[in-house]
Amino acid sequence: MELDHIAVGGATLDEAVAYVEDALGVPLQPGGRHAQFSTHNRLLGLADGLYLEAIAIDPEAPPPVQPRWFGLDHLSGAPRLVSWICRTPDLTAALQDLPDSAGFPVPLARGDLRWHMAVPADGVLPYDGIFPALIEWHGDLHPSAMLPGQGCALHRLVISHPCANDLVELLPDLRAPLVQFEPGAPGLMAEIETPHGLRTLT
Repeated sequence: MELDHIAVGGATLDEAVAYVEDALGVPLQPGGRHAQFSTHNRLLGLADGLYLEAIAIDPEAPPPVQPRWFGLDHLSGAPRLVSWICRTPDLTAALQDLPDSAGFPVPLARGDLRWHMAVPADGVLPYDGIFPALIEWHGDLHPSAMLPGQGCALHRLVISHPCANDLVELLPDLRAPLVQFEPGAPGLMAEIETPHGLRTLT
């Protein structure tokens, strides 16, 4: 299991995009729509095969038959970092060693991209939404390879939670320096190197 990408959610996609672009000083690239969950996104390529997505409910899409991922049905207030997503070569096997609330595999597609994502039945990940969403990509295509580089790289991702030690035990492969766990109020913080210096998303 390894870090794949991070997600910033907003009440609208325009708000989420504006938050990221203002914070990092670089423009986001076009993304697409996710019919399964009635959401849409825009993307930013990061170094080392990572990327960032700004995501929100798609107001032009019909309501989904299940709760939306990343807890977007319950999101309110200013845009913020809502999730971190880790890839695994075998999603079914990975979920066997994790709490049931980590989700169940959902087949998804956008354009030529194909993947399975673990999505909880209520759309909210465990540990107050701080637990990572798990993804298994199918085929050779990955969004990071389709995005132009803009001089941005993830410096570190800090996951805060009162039960940080439990998360470390559940996710033994995800350790410093890139991913760090700290005891504290539930939250996510990403430090990103940009052409304008080190910037922060929360």
